[in-house]
Amino acid sequence: MSRDAAQWADLKPRALSAVAMLVVGAVEIWLGGLPFLALVTLLTAVMIWELARMTGPLAGLGPNWLPLALAALAAGLMVLDEAPHDGINAWFLFPVMGLALVATPRRHPVAATLIGLAIMVAGHGLFVLRDEQGVLAFVWLLSVVIVSDVAGYFAGRMLGGPKFWPAISPKKTWSGTVAGWIGAALLALGFVLAGQAGWGLVILSPLVAFAGQMGDIAESWIKRRTGVKDSSNLIPGHGGVMDRFDALTGAMVAVMLLTRFVDLPIGG
Repeated sequence: MSRDAAQWADLKPRALSAVAMLVVGAVEIWLGGLPFLALVTLLTAVMIWELARMTGPLAGLGPNWLPLALAALAAGLMVLDEAPHDGINAWFLFPVMGLALVATPRRHPVAATLIGLAIMVAGHGLFVLRDEQGVLAFVWLLSVVIVSDVAGYFAGRMLGGPKFWPAISPKKTWSGTVAGWIGAALLALGFVLAGQAGWGLVILSPLVAFAGQMGDIAESWIKRRTGVKDSSNLIPGHGGVMDRFDALTGAMVAVMLLTRFVDLPIGG
C-alpha cells in the first residue's frame, strides 16, 4: 500500500461508523426524555469503564470487576440524578466518581479523576442541554464537534504543517486546529443567517470547538501515558467510545461552564 493510500485507509470504516452513530443519535435526540437519558447513561458508563481499564494497574489486562463496578456507578448516578428524588443533585454525586477513581489502585490517579469528572459532567450536561435548551441547541453542539473534527481531519492531512502539540498528539497540526475553529464559526454563521441564533454564537462556537480539541488532547495524553493505542475496540475506525466522544466531552463541559455566565444564544 502506498503512503497516500495508507494515509486514508481508515476513512471508510470511520465514515461508516460515523453514519451509524449519527442515525442512532438523531433518533435518540428527536425522542428525548427517557430514551435519550438511557443512551447518555450507557455512553457515560462505557467511557468510565474504558477510562478505568486504561488507568488500571495492568492497563485493562487484569480482573474486570472494578472497571465494571465503576461503570455501573456512573450509570446509576446519571439515572439517579434525573429520577424524582428530593434533595438529590448531580453536583453532589459526581465527586463520588472522583473518589472511586482516585482511591483505587491505578496509574495517574489525579488525571483519571479529572477526566472521569469531566465525563460525568458532560453526560449530565448532554441531557440537560436537550431537555432545557431543546433539539436545536443540541444539534448545534454536535455539529460544532463534527464540523471541527472533519475540517481538522482533512486540513491536517492535505495542508500538513507544524504540529499543534507533538509530545501528546503527534498527528494534530496547527492547520487542522485552526480549520476546526473556522469551520465552527462558519457553522454558527449559518445558524445566525437562518434566523435560529444570535451573533454571539459566532464567538462561542470556536471556543467550544477549541474545548472539544482539548478534550481530544486530554485523552491522547492519558493514552500515551498508559501505553494504549485506543480506549477500546468497540467502534470500527474510531477505537472506543472515549476515542469518539472525547471532543464532545470537552465541548459539553465548556458549554456547561459558559452558560454559568452567559445565556446560550440558541434554543431555550
